[in-house]
Amino acid sequence: MNIGIDMMGGDFAPLEAVKGLQRYLSASHAAASLYCIGDETLVQPLLNEHGVSSPNLHLIHAPEVIGYHEHPTKALKEKQRSSIAIGFHLLATGKIDAFISAGNTGAMLVGAMYSIKPIPGVLRPTIGTIIPKLNGSTGILTDVGLNADCKPEHLNQFALLGSLYAQYILGIDAPKAALMNVGEEEGKGNILAQATYPLLKENQQLHFIGNIEGRDIFGDKADVMVCDGFTGNIILKMAESIYDIARQRNLASDEYFSRFHYENYGGTPVLGVAKPVIIGHGISTALAFENMILLAQKMITSDLCGKMAERFSETTA
Repeated sequence: MNIGIDMMGGDFAPLEAVKGLQRYLSASHAAASLYCIGDETLVQPLLNEHGVSSPNLHLIHAPEVIGYHEHPTKALKEKQRSSIAIGFHLLATGKIDAFISAGNTGAMLVGAMYSIKPIPGVLRPTIGTIIPKLNGSTGILTDVGLNADCKPEHLNQFALLGSLYAQYILGIDAPKAALMNVGEEEGKGNILAQATYPLLKENQQLHFIGNIEGRDIFGDKADVMVCDGFTGNIILKMAESIYDIARQRNLASDEYFSRFHYENYGGTPVLGVAKPVIIGHGISTALAFENMILLAQKMITSDLCGKMAERFSETTA
């Protein structure tokens, strides 16, 4: 398998990306072929300095970088020699099987939508975040910011995409899906929630358990929690603040609170596009890069995108 890595994405690029490669290659992982995409005048000296060398490592020169504040569509069009643009070209042409970056999130999403394209039948791709549960398991919340305004049909698909991720990546058999709402009873919520509930209830491809409330997120009621991106992003930022507070109060070493750290999960996959695309946090360090590579590897070996395409072909048949 071939995994592309944007070496220039992130606040600490390319150093932390190089250190992430070092961690990955020095561990007992089944090594993938890694295509490091970045400015070779900056990346190669760091690879040499940290002793990062492998027959599975390939450096692809990309002299341009898309900055965080650049317009995503315009930057991708004008900076064809940027690490993100080259990464998506390699992914679209089959030279690599997955692409990861901690760079410009907008550019990554635009590239995923227009270079790789959604799986046929998917109305809108979604992004989710891992939720650590008190019982030691993990769940997924989707959408967390890609789709601020949604229709009921979108949430219905998010539930299916999230369920497939929970099954094949998180290892949860028959994952329980639930709709985020202001009450557990059917008929609760705003117009979107009220219209989404019957779609989820009638969806035979889901193990739908009904509504859950905000207080249920960290419990074991549901494995897949579905909402619009506006709501999900607020929940995500609140969860991040919980970890920040725990760290400030010297509680971050607690086994549960430590599981909130983003580095443990690497990055956020774009669900519903034809090939694995993983977006990392802008402040990603070596551990996050290593875990992004491992997540990409797992998505490839499980053929998650293929399974999603198969399921949606059944839905639209």
